[in-house]
Amino acid sequence: MKKFNIRKVLDGLKEVSSSTPSVQVGPQENHLIQETIQSDHFQLCKTVRHGFPYQPSSMAFDPVQKILAIGTQSGALRLFGRPGVECYCQHESGAAVIQLQFLVNEGALVSALADDSVHLWNLRQKRPAILHSLKFNRERITFCHLPFQSKWLYIGTERGNIHIVNVESFTLSGYVIMWNKAIELSSKAHPGPVVHISDNPMDEGKLIIGFESGIVVLWDLKSKKADYRYTYDEAIHSVAWHHEGKQFICSHSDGTLTIWNVRGQGKPIQTITPHGKQPKDGKKPEPCKPILKVEYKTTRNGEPFIILSGGLSYDTVGRRPCLTVMHGKSTAVLEMDYPIVDFLTLCETPYPNDFQEPYAVVVLLEKDLVVIDLAQNGYPIFENPYPLTIHESPVTCCEYFADCPADLIPALYSVGSRQKRQGYSKKEWPISGGNWGQGTQSYPEIIITGHADGTVKFWDASAIMLQVLYKLKTAKVFDRNRSKEDKGSTEVSDEDPFAIQIMAWCPESRMLCVAGVSANVIIYRFSKLEVTTEVVQLLEVRMQYELNDIDTPDGGGEQTSALPTPGASPQTSGPPSHPSTSSNNSDGSNIPCLKVRSTPLKQSPGYQVDLVVQLVWVSGEPPQQITSLALNSSYGLVVFGNSNGLAVVDYIQKTVVLNLGTVELYGSNDPYQRQPRSPRKTRQPSGGLCDINEGSATSEDRCKSPTSAKMSRKLSLPTELKPDLVLLSVCPPRGANPLDHRDNSFSRSRSSSVTSIDKEAREAISSFHFCDAFARKGDSTLTPCLYVGTTLGTVLALALTLPPAGEQRQLQPVLISPTGGKWDIRREGAMENRYSYSMLVRLKGSIMRMAFLDSTGSLQPPPYEPWYEPNVTADGEEREKVRKRRPVSVSPSTSQDLSESQYAVVCSEKQAKVVSLPSQTCIHKHSITEASFILRADVVQMSQGVCVACFCANGHIMTLSVPGLRPLMDVNYLPLTDMRIARTFCFTNLGQAMYLCSPTEIQRITYSQDICENLQEMLGELFTPVETPEAPNRGFFKGLFGGGAQSLDREELFGEIASGKANRSLAQHIPGPGGLEGMKGAASGVVGDLARARIALDERGQKLGELDERTAAMMASADVFSKHAHEMMLKCKDKKWYQF
Repeated sequence: MKKFNIRKVLDGLKEVSSSTPSVQVGPQENHLIQETIQSDHFQLCKTVRHGFPYQPSSMAFDPVQKILAIGTQSGALRLFGRPGVECYCQHESGAAVIQLQFLVNEGALVSALADDSVHLWNLRQKRPAILHSLKFNRERITFCHLPFQSKWLYIGTERGNIHIVNVESFTLSGYVIMWNKAIELSSKAHPGPVVHISDNPMDEGKLIIGFESGIVVLWDLKSKKADYRYTYDEAIHSVAWHHEGKQFICSHSDGTLTIWNVRGQGKPIQTITPHGKQPKDGKKPEPCKPILKVEYKTTRNGEPFIILSGGLSYDTVGRRPCLTVMHGKSTAVLEMDYPIVDFLTLCETPYPNDFQEPYAVVVLLEKDLVVIDLAQNGYPIFENPYPLTIHESPVTCCEYFADCPADLIPALYSVGSRQKRQGYSKKEWPISGGNWGQGTQSYPEIIITGHADGTVKFWDASAIMLQVLYKLKTAKVFDRNRSKEDKGSTEVSDEDPFAIQIMAWCPESRMLCVAGVSANVIIYRFSKLEVTTEVVQLLEVRMQYELNDIDTPDGGGEQTSALPTPGASPQTSGPPSHPSTSSNNSDGSNIPCLKVRSTPLKQSPGYQVDLVVQLVWVSGEPPQQITSLALNSSYGLVVFGNSNGLAVVDYIQKTVVLNLGTVELYGSNDPYQRQPRSPRKTRQPSGGLCDINEGSATSEDRCKSPTSAKMSRKLSLPTELKPDLVLLSVCPPRGANPLDHRDNSFSRSRSSSVTSIDKEAREAISSFHFCDAFARKGDSTLTPCLYVGTTLGTVLALALTLPPAGEQRQLQPVLISPTGGKWDIRREGAMENRYSYSMLVRLKGSIMRMAFLDSTGSLQPPPYEPWYEPNVTADGEEREKVRKRRPVSVSPSTSQDLSESQYAVVCSEKQAKVVSLPSQTCIHKHSITEASFILRADVVQMSQGVCVACFCANGHIMTLSVPGLRPLMDVNYLPLTDMRIARTFCFTNLGQAMYLCSPTEIQRITYSQDICENLQEMLGELFTPVETPEAPNRGFFKGLFGGGAQSLDREELFGEIASGKANRSLAQHIPGPGGLEGMKGAASGVVGDLARARIALDERGQKLGELDERTAAMMASADVFSKHAHEMMLKCKDKKWYQF
């Protein structure tokens, strides 16, 4: 036992200074808790990506499979089927996708990229893969066309040439259409790049080629010459055929449409300027903006549809982008919220030579996807079932919860369904291909996103799907129109004063607490009933702490930090109905950043505001942004902290329990030598959020992690989605330079928070944790506690004394007891007694996460209160019964020698420690990283046990066992990390994690081996076997006189025998990793081999069956012939030769 005690003493002495990465274990504790979790239980892989494709560039639709594909400027490929069936792929080069073409009903897709490469994707497997690639070396790809049911792909280039590729082998044909042969010999000018290729719907041997300069050529593939040429003065953007193949329409750069007869030379038969003003004197209408795309779709029983994008008049300044639908004599102009990237008309038939019968238009916008119903009057839009509204307002923070209470998602869906808009199309969503996965997870998952406009969205994330459940608008609590007197100065304008910075949520009690960038905290309760709140309850809190107020008794600054007297807070107002915006002082004290509304607030079912807490201006200084937030429904408390200190609020009694400066937590035991700060100069208040550029930030300050860096207190979130989004600072102390928003990585040098203690004048609160624990060293009973973590790596304990549940909880105050020693402070010439709070442990770097284990090593969740309906008045006994607090039970000791009954797990941005309670001895320690720092850490519950999950700034994702802190997994997942990922990365239980990979998309990953193994079953199928519709009937007369569609033997024309071999230096063939040479394989590897073998057997069986049928028919014919021959013989055997 002596050896054991000595080791504990050494651990206690060395726990601050030691940085050894090895795990330190006390000899007896090593075998007390059997760790069941092993490294074999972990594997990292991406699961699914949700949201709108960031920066889309192209789109395609399979009319038979009913699958939509969207390509992006970063080389990403998103495939959408029915709601819940979606897939994400990525081209390795990262070049922009300029065009997509489906092999209709073949389970394949061709993508053309800006780096002049063409790729063939196999969609018959759950994770699509590239089968073939072709990289052009000497020509730039501008346009691609793949005719329906053809294996020959036409590729137009910037030089004006057209090359032909066999999509089965991905080899070039020797057949090439050169630009100089396509245009007239008399024309000396180059016609420009190819902007359009398509074959005549009625004659596959006729190809129409559109050049950018305005020349259109009808090319005869068999005779290898141009039949007709059509010339127009304006540049061409797109061409579309009439289904009969006798007319086509062109869109031009001057906002005109020209309709041409195929056999007509010279001028177009009709010129239309859809948005041009027609002059009365018959002159040419004024030019308009270019019509970027036009489609010409016919109907059997009505006028054709001409659908176009662009073409607006130049004098329509500020008008939103439009899609124009011309149907007969009516013209509908449909305004869009964002610029149009592309649009496609969905038709009943895939055959281009039949009446098209359009029924919908898919419009791809820069930040949205809209589907318009063409069959209903007014052209209503379809309700979009995909989770594409993540970016409706820029995301500022995220939280992820797995294994939630089973009744939570139905409750949120019930109140959220009332928020849906009306006026959608009555028809079903037309993109309905694919099938859902077979595997289903048995636990519900919820993702919560906070946004720049103050909204909070709840998402159902169960079973690798995502669906919005409920949307909360926190800005409704405040007055949006602030007068000049309220704003103070009108020079500074705040872009997003309502932005959400931190969220705390208790799934069991459904209590929600959000902190905004304007230094406000809003507490919400969940209710299924609608209420009207006459007066919004408000608490105003003054939090300011100047170090020199303590160090220099005669300093001129005002000591505004409250005494740590339980239940007392002289700097806070009670629950008045409205904030005080006027002050006796000329320095602008007591002015909140936002004004709470003074009119009654109608609150719909869902989350309803219970209390608003606001930090107000003090001595001409704006309040500091809130850096940490915690909520406990069992205690009825909310705590928040910033660089000045912390405040504990009792939301049941609507009072402030504690308002304390950070240094006062330590008392005389402050381990840090803090330099006195000079008194601040009084400055005029400016409205709301503003830049405070006082003082200078040292190089050490600028290169620290987000949890300890000094940053500007203004959150500058642009209204437009940008990849270099300026982020919320996790802990932004006052008086710093604004964060350079162009710095998108964590490759900066950084000094340790511990090594620069003497340079750090301010210590911010970085984390909180409520729990029932042993608050003091040597305690024998559990007491409610609040643990506080700071940016300098200290964890302090605050003991809570709560009144009994029921009516007494409403009347008696909550007491917060000191857990350390007594110390004295000189204030206004008199000595006052102060009490400090015991320090549990100190670590390197800012404290990120705290958790507690019971004596068996099981995770001890904080106590909580079950949800109850707050707007129902029940009698006292029933209410007290419902609201009875659920205590946390600590498992009894399994060994007589075990004196420790609780373990605290603490993780900072550098290391992790496990402390046994109540002895407060550090029994395990692990240095997680030296060169980098941790951005997110969580103590999570896996199916096999508990672990610590960490995401490091260098891109590594790591897991450690608990309580032994053994490294279990270390994967270099994201080599280049940007601030958005750092701000939104979340771990949750059962091996799930997520982050915002772009401003519009959520990427979900798993670090669980079980989920990785079952992922293939959970993913949906994109390709489903569907019969291709029958080709249209040619009709008797068309078949008799040859008026129907003319087919073309492209194999004979483009094959190697007829056209020869292509120039090898023109393009390079690259076999893809997909592995299947044909498109009949259903998947890669053994599954693909089995699928190919099955298909081969099916084909062989089919051929054998046909052979059997032919043999049986021949035998039957032989029998009939034998019978006839026998009858003939009987008739003729008695006749003489002359009787025949």
